[in-house]
Order: sequence, then C-alpha cells, then structure tokens
Amino acid sequence: MDRWNVVQHELIPELEARWGALTPKLERVIHILEWVRIEEFTAVSWCGVGRPPFERAWLANAFVAKAVLGLTTTVGLLDRLMNDRFLRRICGFPLYRSLPSEATFSRAFDEFAAGSLGQRVHEALIQEHLGDQLIGHLSRDGTAIEARERPAGKGKGAEKGVTKAQPTLLATEETPAATTSTPAPAAPARKRGRPRRGEARPAVKASPIERQRGQSLVQMLQEIPTACDRGTKCNAQGYKNSWTGYKLHLDTADCGVPISALLSSASMHDSLAAIPLSLISAKRVTSLYDLMDAAYCSSELRAHSKSLGHVPLIDHNPRRGEKIEFSPAEALRYNERSAAERSNARLKDEFGGRHIRVKGHTKVMAHLMFGLLALSADQLMRLQR
Repeated sequence: MDRWNVVQHELIPELEARWGALTPKLERVIHILEWVRIEEFTAVSWCGVGRPPFERAWLANAFVAKAVLGLTTTVGLLDRLMNDRFLRRICGFPLYRSLPSEATFSRAFDEFAAGSLGQRVHEALIQEHLGDQLIGHLSRDGTAIEARERPAGKGKGAEKGVTKAQPTLLATEETPAATTSTPAPAAPARKRGRPRRGEARPAVKASPIERQRGQSLVQMLQEIPTACDRGTKCNAQGYKNSWTGYKLHLDTADCGVPISALLSSASMHDSLAAIPLSLISAKRVTSLYDLMDAAYCSSELRAHSKSLGHVPLIDHNPRRGEKIEFSPAEALRYNERSAAERSNARLKDEFGGRHIRVKGHTKVMAHLMFGLLALSADQLMRLQR
C-alpha cells in the first residue's frame, strides 16, 4: 500500500504537472513497472571503452510496456516511443538522445532471453509478495502457444541414414574381414498373453512420470522437449484443436497470480509438466491443494502431491470405467480451478500471448515472461486495492 500511495499520489501528479495528463494505460504502465522493478536485474555491460551502449534497464522497461500496451511488434513499439514522450520518459529514455534502432532492441532481447531475465524477475516478485503467504490452492493447466515457425521434423530419415552408415564406418576402422560378417538378428517381437512356464520376459519399461519421481528437477527440465512442433488438445466443448508452436504450463494461485511457468513442445502431454511445476512452485510459495483436470489423472501424480504435503484434487478419468466423483466440499474447491483459464485468457488477450513474432524456445519463453510479469503485477495490484 505504501508503494501504491507513492505512485498514485506523488509520482503521477508530478508527471502530470510537468508533462500533462496521463492516459489510464500509461498510468497502468507506471504502476506495473514500479511493482516489477526490472531495472534492478539488468546488468551494465559498458566498461568505459568505445561508444556507451543504451541502458539495458530502459530497454527492459520498454519490453514490459510493450506487453502492457498490447503492441505486437518492435517496430510498433519504436513508433509509439517516437510519438509518445510520456512513454519515452516512463521507460527511462532521455528526450535529448535519439532512440535505439530496431537492431539494438533485438540484440537486447537476445541478451534478456539468454540470461532468463523474465524468469528471475518473476521469481523475485512472487517470493517478495507471496513467499510468506499461505496459498489455498494451485490450479495447474497447459495452454496452446502458436508460433510463426516451421515445426521440427521427427528425424526419421536422418535416423535411418545414421543407422545404415554407422556399421560401414565401424567396419573400415576394424578389419577388412569384418565387412563380410552377417548382421546381428533382430530381437524377436514380444508375444502377447501370459508367459509360458520358465519363460523370462524383460521388465516393463517405467512410465515417464514414474521415471520423473526418481529424478532431480534439473534432470526433469533437461528431458522436457522444447522444439516447435504440432500439438492437439480438446477444448472445453470437447472439440480437438491443433496448432503449430509450443505449450505453456502454468501454476496459478487462488488469488489469480501465476506462480511458475514452463514452456514445452506442443506435442508434450500436460501430465509430464506436473512434477517439475510442483517442485518449482513449492520453492516459491506454501500451498495446500493441487487442482488439476482429467489430463493429470494418475496415481503417481497423486502420490507425488501427497509427498509434498498437498491435497490432490484431480478430476477422475474413467478410461472406460466408472467415474469417481468429488465430494461436495471437494467439488466446491475444484470449481475454483477456473482461475487457470482466466490467467491463460488474460495472458493471450491483454499481454501479448497471441502475438509471437520470435522463433526458438528461448526467445518465445522470454516474450511470454514479459507478459507474465505484467499479468502478475497487475493481479497483485488488484489484491492490494
């Protein structure tokens, strides 16, 4: 509330007295930049030799303002900065200097993406304002992120070429006689049905979720696919929607603030992001319930949620059986999972989640994180009011 009063009753009146009346959108930009404080996480790269670069804090503020104002391209951001002296001063650019070029903005964005600037600022924001709070429940969900890039191929042709060329390469390194050796017989296909007496069969391969429970968070994140590909998902009406791009997985608190985010390939199943997201969220906040839809219906996920001290509320997937319904109290709590859909909708409609103009997992995540920063700050301001 002190920060809100300072911005509302001191900073904004001073700007209006000097430059004139501010629009509601620009006031919103001022409040969000003051809550985010992204300039505290930007590095200074100039060492006193050569031409001094543009301050990275100014450029970072401009990217956050771009998400708040709903500007789709860097060219549109530059045009707005040239014609709006209020926004120019709010971001920190002095009026006596020329604005940086589009290439400068692109290089700065690459630095922010490579350094995970948005992720670090978002983590600090959540820990500062919600780290000591008790969160009732976390709503977990994944949403489609459409990208303007070609989906990565499956690599079947490349893999076949490698398997054919590899034996020849090894043979030339060993002996000429090895070239005439017969290839090893293929492994027999596994027979269906009950094994015979004395027949030994290989152990059943563990599921990906079972394998994740024995891994560390770093190992899980390394195994998550990040290439752009095709994804298909059922909407609320039961129809299948397909898209090219990625999938954003969010943990949203009961107050509507996104707690953690994870970006994967569009084809990855939602359940594979549940354990990594839960571990990331557990480091930032303390929560009681985990709310997930039927896509996360798994005994392993329920056991993992209980191991963290949470109560799992996962919609049961009957899988041709009888559906297990929630108790009345659990059903009331599960109905609050709509906060996840609202966060996804606000990110796409208000903070640039539908307008992806960059390519690659790292840059797409950086673009989305600027929008998540603005969304988190805006939701925190609503709670303070």
